[in-house]
Amino acid sequence: MAKFIFVTGGVVSSLGKGISASSLARLMKSRGLAVTCLKCDPYINVDPGTMNPYQHGEVFVTDDGAETDLDLGHYERFLNTDMHHINNITAGQVYDTVIRKERHGDFLGATVQVIPHITDEIKNRFRLVAKGQDIVIVEVGGTVGDIESLPFLEAARQMGIEAGKDNTLYIHVTLVPYIKASEELKTKPTQHSVGKLREIGINPDIIICRADRPISPELRAKISLFCSVHKEAVVDAPDVSSIYEVPLLFQRQGLDEQVLMLLRHRGRGKDLDPWIGVVERMRRATGEVHIALAGKYTEIKDAYKSVHEALVHGGILNDVKVHIRYLDVSSQDADKGLEGVHGILVPGGFGDRGIEGKIQVIRRAREEGIPFLGLCLGLQLAVIEFSRNVLKLQGANSTEFDPRTRYPVIDLLPEQKTVSELGATMRLGSYPCSLKKGSLAAKAYGAASVSERHRHRYEVNNKFRKLLDEGGLQVTGVNPAKNLAEIVELKGHPWFMAVQFHPEFKSRPEAPHPLFTDFIAASLRRAGAAGKEAHAR
Repeated sequence: MAKFIFVTGGVVSSLGKGISASSLARLMKSRGLAVTCLKCDPYINVDPGTMNPYQHGEVFVTDDGAETDLDLGHYERFLNTDMHHINNITAGQVYDTVIRKERHGDFLGATVQVIPHITDEIKNRFRLVAKGQDIVIVEVGGTVGDIESLPFLEAARQMGIEAGKDNTLYIHVTLVPYIKASEELKTKPTQHSVGKLREIGINPDIIICRADRPISPELRAKISLFCSVHKEAVVDAPDVSSIYEVPLLFQRQGLDEQVLMLLRHRGRGKDLDPWIGVVERMRRATGEVHIALAGKYTEIKDAYKSVHEALVHGGILNDVKVHIRYLDVSSQDADKGLEGVHGILVPGGFGDRGIEGKIQVIRRAREEGIPFLGLCLGLQLAVIEFSRNVLKLQGANSTEFDPRTRYPVIDLLPEQKTVSELGATMRLGSYPCSLKKGSLAAKAYGAASVSERHRHRYEVNNKFRKLLDEGGLQVTGVNPAKNLAEIVELKGHPWFMAVQFHPEFKSRPEAPHPLFTDFIAASLRRAGAAGKEAHAR
């Protein structure tokens, strides 16, 4: 029988519940246990697919085509394993399922209520993800006290009764703020947050204290006393230079030992050496590269979370620190921020805002020989830029931005033209891609075919592929089933590649994605050349 660990958050959002849950999962995996994670999102949307990144951040896509919360990306990166659609549940999914059952007559005339019908459906989903696992770590989104989170917290409370104390554990992540005027950390918000959690019927077994600096033993003792948890169960979680240090921080404080003791579970050995090796390699990195990430959601870094982490991973195997410059493409002179960068990345996105700025940036990368990696929309805009400025197809565009363009180099597939609903109707999840022998992509992957995750609606228009190829922008990756362009490369350029998929979703610190690794290597070569030139001057 699987054991459940419920991770809740208090005081404010964005405390790092996802990193805490992922770090604990990595520690449990290092003890030889089968571990998975589950994210509960309390919003009424069925999934985050139609939500603005400013509100939700990145939409993470799984192999099986689910649009999910960005915390699933953390789970995959820390556990080095794939998540699936069952690893993310939303209030919208739960209510939709219950209402459909009611319409079908499944409740035999009963009055449908939050308790027991909604909470029962939530618990069913807890148990579904637990099959074949030793431990399931359930992260409840939002903050204790939010009305939307109450059904999930109630379901978590009921699990403690039904599964038993030895099979259920509650961890509360809370804020310990530093007050500059008095120059001290304050525990009162934590005390109030734990009190609110107790009103719901949940007594935390472990408290993870988030602060911008280490917490003294005296403050941990105070939190222990006022919140009725053992001193050993008050975990200090100060800011660290890299999120990948958090499992090591937790291990030094014995979090894994506390969890196993409270769950009456025996681990099967202890092997965190591979993770320690990754962190040490990051610390020892001596080189540096500067990468421009040219996007339109740059005010909120979570909008590009997986891209950011994949770039960091690319630096690991190259032994370099990757400095990422977030470039806002909404401005008229977006390309003015490219001075001194060694590589340019244009990520995915939707809508026409910032499109011309991204095209400016891509043109600079093409003309000046700057290593370039385009992702999803980045590929489409690379095709548009090349069509306009090299092939001289004046006004070439995507029908997403100009339905009447004379040269629709990017267009919808016929089946997409009849789609009326927006949610979960794009090309989503993993699709195969055949690689052209001798291409940059084939050399980077070291394979003839790969499978990558997609999230898009528009495609390269095959009517223009011959013209693009003859001009020097070659299709080097193709979806074999529908003959769709998946990868383009620029002939004669030091390193210019754009892909229709999202390789960032499959990059992990223990297994960096080969395209990001190769892109950083090319950027490092440019940095080296620039350094030699500066030295010669």
